[in-house]
Amino acid sequence: MSRGEFGAEVGAPRLLDAFRRYGITTTWCVPTHTIQTFPGSVDAIVEAGHEIGAHGVYHEYVPALERAEEERLLELQIAQHEKLLGQRPQGYRSPALDVTDNTLDLLAQFEFDWDSSLMGRDFEPYRPRMVVGVSQEEGNTFGPESNVLEFPVSWFLDDFPELESFKGSALMQSNETVLARWIDSFNFAYERCVGGAMTWTLHPQTIGRAHNLVMLEKFLDHVTSFDDVWFPTLSELFKCWRDDTAPRVSSSPVSTPTQNDFTPLDRMRP
Repeated sequence: MSRGEFGAEVGAPRLLDAFRRYGITTTWCVPTHTIQTFPGSVDAIVEAGHEIGAHGVYHEYVPALERAEEERLLELQIAQHEKLLGQRPQGYRSPALDVTDNTLDLLAQFEFDWDSSLMGRDFEPYRPRMVVGVSQEEGNTFGPESNVLEFPVSWFLDDFPELESFKGSALMQSNETVLARWIDSFNFAYERCVGGAMTWTLHPQTIGRAHNLVMLEKFLDHVTSFDDVWFPTLSELFKCWRDDTAPRVSSSPVSTPTQNDFTPLDRMRP
């Protein structure tokens, strides 16, 4: 509970200040429970020009939901976005970065433009397909492409699994290691994936800690040293995307910020 309060009351303002100084707008994917619990923090995000995406009602574990309950919660969070923020969300991120066999169909049913929960690519948006047949001897078969555009995520560009500690867990990595991985990923995409996009996932309760924020600013110093890098929101990038070509935005890389749960960053680059 206290970690959640830190994210909203301390981490989020620190991130908004950093984004302001670097001239960056981002997409924040926020559960509606958080929107109602910390309305002042969410108002500050909106007033600073950032986008709010859907991220569940109470950070529910989506793979455990039956179709009817998953549909009810999607409908509820849309209604709560409209009531609390005055507009419906254009995109969605699963609270668990995982989906059910029904998720993509439900997102299309509710007319979401984009999703950012899957890991089928690294440096390009794509149209995801669900597996409709599984066979160990004959291979899997896929259904049709979704109407929803996917902005892929990855665990290694997510701050939470690499920088958090749970009661002495040995999983926490050094900031130097994480920073080097992020810079290497950006450099690879910039040099070899022209017209691509990268999405970082940051959580204010994690990246907003003093030592982690210093690391983030070092990363932003590196990325913003390139003149032709763009930091759109995910919905801004969606508007520039065409399935028949690379993104229309430019021939150079993009970085886009977004958030997982109260996260502010997902970066993209064309």
